[in-house]
Amino acid sequence: MERQTYEHSYVRSLFNKIAPHYDFLNHFLSAGFDIRWRRKAIRLLGEYHPKSILDIATGTADLAIEASRLPVSSIFGVDLSPEMLKYAQQKIVRRRLQSLITVEEGSAEHLRFPDDTFDAVMVAFGIRNFSNLDQGLGEMLRVIRPGGAAMILEFSRPRRSPFKQLYALYFARILPRLGGMISKSPEAYQYLPSTVQAFPDGGRLLDILHTTGYVRSRQYPLTMGIATIYIAEKPTQP
Repeated sequence: MERQTYEHSYVRSLFNKIAPHYDFLNHFLSAGFDIRWRRKAIRLLGEYHPKSILDIATGTADLAIEASRLPVSSIFGVDLSPEMLKYAQQKIVRRRLQSLITVEEGSAEHLRFPDDTFDAVMVAFGIRNFSNLDQGLGEMLRVIRPGGAAMILEFSRPRRSPFKQLYALYFARILPRLGGMISKSPEAYQYLPSTVQAFPDGGRLLDILHTTGYVRSRQYPLTMGIATIYIAEKPTQP
């Protein structure tokens, strides 16, 4: 399927609307699996022993907070939505992580950080929202130090029957209705399945990572392929 792109202003408006319900709906609609997926993703990223991490599309900072369990010195989170960041900051303060985690408004395609700034860059359930996937991945690569890693956690499409068909039914029909009813924003939860269907998951994303300049790209399917963790490295030599 051809990749769909969305303007930053459109994505920002959608996530501003659902921000108050975002955490509840993530856990409810995934039956809590999203929590396990984040934990595994951070365990894999922890094998690189990063001290400084950039979390792109940080949302309400769930991934950044999970990463704070690692022996890190700093975590920066960027997101398009000021409303999501408001809830992120509240959670950071409640957990007394202000000295470790900093969040600010920003986009993946135009990162303000210098080259080779972070030991690792990560993004969970946000790469589908990049207005330009190639540019966003290139910016991620630019700000990673040589030998550092990128970690991507994203929805994917199961390949095995009959789970493939059951999942498609849930994602296309049930999830949008439940999400739209609870969040009062049906458009946002129609947007979600459309971006998952259009996203180049699995081997296609590995190919894009390789073309962008990453090395040792690999994938870890989760829960029968509902989601996938991708790990890729920045070369130590140009």
